[in-house]
This record gives sequence, structure tokens and C-alpha cells, in this order.
Amino acid sequence: MLRVAVIGSGPSGVYTAQSLVEQQAVPDVEVYVLDRLPCPYGLVRYGVAPDHEKIKSLQNNLRTVLEHPRVHFLGNVEVGAPGLGLQELCEIFHAVVFCVGAATDRHLGIPGEDLPGSHSATSFVAWYSAHPDAAATDFALSARSAVVIGVGNVAVDVARILARGAAELAGTDMPQGALGALVDSGVEDIWMVGRRGPSQAKFTTKELRELGALPGAEVLVRPEELALDPGYRDPGGLPAVGRRNVQVLRDWAERSNDVVTAGPAASAASAASAGRTRRIHLRFFLRPVAMVGDAATGVRAVRFERTVPDEHGGVVGTGEHEDIEAQLVLRSVGYRGTPQPGLPFDDATGTVPHRAGRVLRDGAPCPGVYVAGWIKRGPTGVIGTNRPCAKETAASLLEDATALAERDIADDPVDALRATGQQPVPWAGWLGIEVAEAAWGRQLGRGTVKLPDWEGLLEAARSTG
Repeated sequence: MLRVAVIGSGPSGVYTAQSLVEQQAVPDVEVYVLDRLPCPYGLVRYGVAPDHEKIKSLQNNLRTVLEHPRVHFLGNVEVGAPGLGLQELCEIFHAVVFCVGAATDRHLGIPGEDLPGSHSATSFVAWYSAHPDAAATDFALSARSAVVIGVGNVAVDVARILARGAAELAGTDMPQGALGALVDSGVEDIWMVGRRGPSQAKFTTKELRELGALPGAEVLVRPEELALDPGYRDPGGLPAVGRRNVQVLRDWAERSNDVVTAGPAASAASAASAGRTRRIHLRFFLRPVAMVGDAATGVRAVRFERTVPDEHGGVVGTGEHEDIEAQLVLRSVGYRGTPQPGLPFDDATGTVPHRAGRVLRDGAPCPGVYVAGWIKRGPTGVIGTNRPCAKETAASLLEDATALAERDIADDPVDALRATGQQPVPWAGWLGIEVAEAAWGRQLGRGTVKLPDWEGLLEAARSTG
């Protein structure tokens, strides 16, 4: 039997496990899916917005794989902790596949980026998704104006969550603390800002349209900013998603033109007359150059430089600046992988060097060590993109199976992990967490509500005995 450790229980890890146990060429492959958290599913649990129930339902498909008789989930296992590095893993398993994603955010690199009130969008997502590492994070939701820097799907998610009403959020699995803070939020204006034009934005049309469907919010777009974009003037050469995005923005711009040009007071009056309490401003061709404020009062505004298209698909600065008021800033400008214990790392790309999933050190494969997902290819694609990526890595591992199976490894992987100081949470422990979250939701008069802290999660996991 070939025993494989998959590090990470998000889509790339689970798809890798599935590819290994559902093939016929190498029988009886046994997979242990290890995760630092006591809960499975990775970003499907802790990254998908709580109001996106259809995408979150992907957990059901991942669950089916994790309940396969030759797949074993072990949470609360921290690879890289003292006593559990790559060497120890290779003494317990024939092969190790790192599926750890891209764990950090890219930085803007501008003055004031670290002022109080300025956060990565990822930390905000982790907070409203009940990630246990985010339990103590304090966001300035007393702010009147919030700026979201970036025009991808994550930026749309956080803007949408800020604009949602209490009734819409109460039916989700959002933790009680985050729900209460968002219900009491003072945010009235939400600015989502991109340095390039609408045809180059990374959001999908489905995500974009959801902003216009929010019952308590008005979407405002400036026609003159759209008109700067060559793709806006001639959408025929754009990919299909670009054409659809441009059309949605064109429709909004035509409706909001009079209100935007009349100024903030007219915008507020228009929203109030329509029964809307929040305004979402979509801005383009603005590059952040500084955050204005100080350590005592926090961020007060974001300073942007107006950009215009160059002739090569990029933008150049014009020297013209605009300050947008903000007491809360959420930066959503991409993700980046981090070095993994014992693995080579390409700092330029934020990935582990590999060939078809085989980890390469100085150009040569590291026997028994593989990668899949974002740590392999960078933060690109959607959830489904991880499936072919995982299959490629699994195929490489299976080609190496004969040599890998000759290695001497520990008799019992769980005992061996415990001997390193780990306290694994098995699948039964995760089921205990599910029971506790359902009970907590009933007590609050809601549906299932996530437990947001390590102590609560581990206590629930231990309750199963």
C-alpha cells in the first residue's frame, strides 16, 4: 500500500486525494489529508462569502471525497512546527503533496499602508468567515466611508458584505460577533477602486451584477471613467466576460450619471428617496499612492493618482491626484504563496519550483515531494481550475509509485504524528464541530453558525470522545 500525505484540505488537496484513490493503475493508495485547522475545506469554508450558498455547497462534494474509506482527514496538524518538518513527514509517508494555497496578501507598498483602519481584504474575509486566527481582529465599522482597493471577485465580496442589510446576513453561517458588528455598521459609502479600466477588471459578471441587486444599496459609476477604456469604446475585441462587464457598467453609468455629477449631497438624497441607505461607487483609472492619516486617528483618506491607458494594455500616471475619504480601507490586490518547510521557493513568483507537480531543487526532482494548487501555479483560476492541476500532480506521483513504495516508513501514521507533539483531530472530531455549530445556531435563533475561535472548535472536536 502506498501511503500519501496531502497537506491542506481545500479544493486542491481534496482533488489530489480524489485523483489518487479513484484511479486503478496503482491499487490501494491510502491518503492522509492533513490540515493546520481542525476543520476541512480550506477557502471553501473560510474564503467563500457567507451569502454565496451555492458556491459553499461545494463542501458537499469535498465531503464525499474525505469520507472515502482510503482517505483520512486529520486536522489540527501543523506542518513546519518543531518536530514535524519535511524530514519527519517523509519518515511517516511514502510521498507528501503540499496543497497549501497562497497564504498572504500582496502589499501596495505605499506610505500609510499600515495605518490603523487599513487592512488586507483577506483578513476581513477571515473575520466574517469565522477563521479562528481572525477572532480578535478589530475593524473600524463605525466608519462612514470605506475604500476597497482592487476590482476582483474578493473586492466585490467585501463591498457586498459591507452593503448588505441585517436581514440578509442573519440567515447565513456568519459568526455572531461579525454579524452584530456589520448590523451596527455606520458605513454609508463604499468605494471600490481599480488602477486600470473596466475591461481589465478581474471580477466575473455574475459577481458584478450582484452589487446591483442589493436591496439596500445604490451603485454609482462615472461615465467619463468608463469612456477612458478602449475596450469600453469598442467592446467587440474583448473576451466574453469583458463584454458582459462593460455592458453592465454602461447601464449603471447611464442611470447614475446625473446623480454622480450633482455631487455627494444629491447622491445621498437620491439613495434616501429610493429607500437605499448605502452607496457603492465603482471607480476606475485611479492608482493608490498614499494613505492619509496618522497613528493616533488612523486613516482618513486614500490618495489616488489618475491614470490613463498606455499603448500596451497598461496605464500611466497623469500627475493628477484625488483624495477619497475613508476611515476603513480594505486592500484586495492579490495573493502570494509563502515558503514551505524544507522546500525550495521562488520568491519572484511566490511558488515552489516544480515539473508537472514534482518539486525541483536545483533543477532535479525531490523524491517523494510534490505540489498542487496555488503554491504550484500561483493564485490563478477558479475553484474548478484546481481539478486538472491536481490530476497532473497525482499522475506524476503515481508514475513514481514503484520507487516510492520501497521506502521504509512508520507503521502507524497517527501514532507517529502524535510522537512529534501533534494532537490530530480526526474526521469524527470535525463531525463534533458540525454538531456544535448547529446547536449554537439554534440557541441564537439562526441556522448553523460558525464557531470563531480555536478553544471552541477544539472543545467541540473533543466532545466526540
